[in-house]
Amino acid sequence: MTRHLMAITTVLLLLSGCSRALPPTPLVQVPAEPVSFLDDVKPVLDARCVVCHSCYNAACQLKLGSYEGVDRGGSKDGVYSSDRLTDQAPSRLFFDAKTTEQWRQMGFHSVTDNPGQGLANESIMAYFLDAKRRNPVPEGRYHAEATDLTCAADSDEARSFLGKHPGRGMPFGFPPVADADHDTLAIWLEQGAAGPSVTERARLTMPSAAGAAEIAKWEAFLNRDDPKYAMTARYLYEHFFLAHIRFADSGENVFYRLVRSTLPSGSPVDIIATRRPYDDPGTDRFYYRFEKVHSTIVLKTHMVVDFDDRRLARYRNLFIETEWLETPNVMPYEDRESANPFLIYAQIPPRSRYQFLLDHSEYIIQTFMQGPVCKGQIALNVINDHFWALFLDPDADQAVQNPEFLTEQADNLRLPTERGSDMSLFKAFSNEYRNRYTSFYRAKTQLYMDNAPEGFDIDAIWRGNSADDAPVLTIYRHFDSASVIKGAVGDLPRTLWVIDYSQFERIYYALVAGFDVYGNVSHQANVRRYMDFLRIEGELNFLSFLPRERRVPILQSWYIGDKAAEDIEDQDVVSARPTRVAFTSNEPKREFVERVISNHILPATGSGFDPVNYHGTDEQTPMPKTFDSQEDILNGFRALNAPGTGFIRHVTSTEVNVLYVRVRGDEGPFRFFSIVINRWHDNVNSLFGEQKRLNPAKDTIDFVPGSVGAYPNYFLVLDKSELPELIDLLQNFDESPGYKAKLDKFGINRMEPEFWPAYDWFQQQLNESDPVRAGLYDLNRYYSEARIDLQ
Repeated sequence: MTRHLMAITTVLLLLSGCSRALPPTPLVQVPAEPVSFLDDVKPVLDARCVVCHSCYNAACQLKLGSYEGVDRGGSKDGVYSSDRLTDQAPSRLFFDAKTTEQWRQMGFHSVTDNPGQGLANESIMAYFLDAKRRNPVPEGRYHAEATDLTCAADSDEARSFLGKHPGRGMPFGFPPVADADHDTLAIWLEQGAAGPSVTERARLTMPSAAGAAEIAKWEAFLNRDDPKYAMTARYLYEHFFLAHIRFADSGENVFYRLVRSTLPSGSPVDIIATRRPYDDPGTDRFYYRFEKVHSTIVLKTHMVVDFDDRRLARYRNLFIETEWLETPNVMPYEDRESANPFLIYAQIPPRSRYQFLLDHSEYIIQTFMQGPVCKGQIALNVINDHFWALFLDPDADQAVQNPEFLTEQADNLRLPTERGSDMSLFKAFSNEYRNRYTSFYRAKTQLYMDNAPEGFDIDAIWRGNSADDAPVLTIYRHFDSASVIKGAVGDLPRTLWVIDYSQFERIYYALVAGFDVYGNVSHQANVRRYMDFLRIEGELNFLSFLPRERRVPILQSWYIGDKAAEDIEDQDVVSARPTRVAFTSNEPKREFVERVISNHILPATGSGFDPVNYHGTDEQTPMPKTFDSQEDILNGFRALNAPGTGFIRHVTSTEVNVLYVRVRGDEGPFRFFSIVINRWHDNVNSLFGEQKRLNPAKDTIDFVPGSVGAYPNYFLVLDKSELPELIDLLQNFDESPGYKAKLDKFGINRMEPEFWPAYDWFQQQLNESDPVRAGLYDLNRYYSEARIDLQ
């Protein structure tokens, strides 16, 4: 497309003596050839804007991954709040409003409308893009999720804000977009910011013939009137409402959402928008439908579940062909009862429900880490920075083997989410659900003492059946985001969980299905407190496999400074259950884990220990003298296992927890790897005072091929010949000028011209390594300091 552009120098008087930004530089001539949103504009937005403007944590709720999001615009109301006294009306794109006018009535304002009558386009978007061109390399700190940023509702507010803060143009705190890309956006705005045509929108939203065939098959399964099918479909929907579903048999990497609709198959999807998936749909007849995801895929919310004929057969086997505990019947939607899966689904055998969760263990845990809260410290300061999750085998789970137990305990299994999103403030720190949980845990302990009085051996840990299963998961917390990785990654964690059925289901219904990011402070506080109980239950399940006399000391080492843990004297308070595991070493935790992974899980799934970071009881790996081979590089990283190094202290002091490293000239697995910092917490048993419980001297570091997490905090780029310098930096860093200069040499500051090429390289590596599960990284938490002295 030919662009006829000429920069015009204009001089405007400052209005009323106030500091106000100049209008955007006008175009002398707007090309007659229309700019296409899909072909021209969206690629620019995806590459440079969606990396910060997606999900709930997008500044001003401005989501730029689709035309619907661009057209909706921004809002002055933020989604995240830790002190919201009343709940907030949901504002989920594609769900809570269907027209531009409806969004305006909800307080959203346009960022593309041009109110000006002069030569310049004076839309909000034009103002902020032009401000970055005028001030391309500002200094300072840039926190995209800060609470003091403006959400200008019109051009006057944008002009006033940028007059006072000229360095806050877009992309915020990053280099400007390329001139050609800026011109594309400017022309599109001047031409009226049109969206896709009717034909283009159909191409975006309609499935292919292969996809339509899969959809017809699955919608037929989900929408049968038979009560057994109806309750099965309800259970599947409540667990898959956040999933990006891929019909693997279609051969396409196209993703769909499972939704409830007022219209049946063959008609347009008319989404029924409820706060939670178990809320009353408000109509006696509704339909489960698949809606194509046509917004840009972002990694932080991209949780893939494959649907194919094998999976459909599995669901038929688990739910339809299996005899239920009572004559199948359709349960009504009731506010509190619907929030309790142990009551609503009591007729479905717990073994079927648990095996379903195990089949999807990685996805279910991902929804906790990546689901309702993109900015997840509300949920995530309840977990340690690095731990492994194992699962109790269904044959050993006494609540599965004795289904009546869960029905009898349904009242004690009630969750705080049953009270909705606007829980009374007087209930913010109520002990009601703590007391119910305590009663349930005591009953569960007695159930195991009665039915498994001798305890369990390692075969009570679910081993999985094939490489598709995930019987061990690694969870990394990166302050307010987290990662879930299949397998045992990293060194032996300080804490481990063994998850059983009732715990697994409650984690999901408390933190995912029942959690409302728009809820008030009482709702969020109660969910956070309840998760404390669930975490401890997983830890106690693990400890029940260890020698009884070692359980209390180990638990107390996980809860340093917690008075309740320090005062425990009775071993039975931790776990009265005996163990059948015979130990031969003085490190029962390590011995148990190594036997489970190496002798039990590895033969079934092929999943063993991390070859880089797991050290076992081996002696310290010596540092290689050269780094000529992949083995040298691996051993170099293995040698860097000392806690609390100067490098770790330095990066964590700048809020950096995950670094991505590119080694140019290396074609092995370490040409791209992640440096993950595991911060030590004395305990994670309180909502408040987290900083006081950190101990930087005990922080550790892991080296993981590829990328970990969706939020890179810093990029390092170096040549293979410079690996010895990097190893030296990681091993011996202090705050001296020489080491700081070396870090600056490898590091990519957010305002360097090399930033966007570096980002593009890392994104391309992810896209090529896993096309199905790849999505755009999020740059909202990149190292905040912009420095022009590095130019």
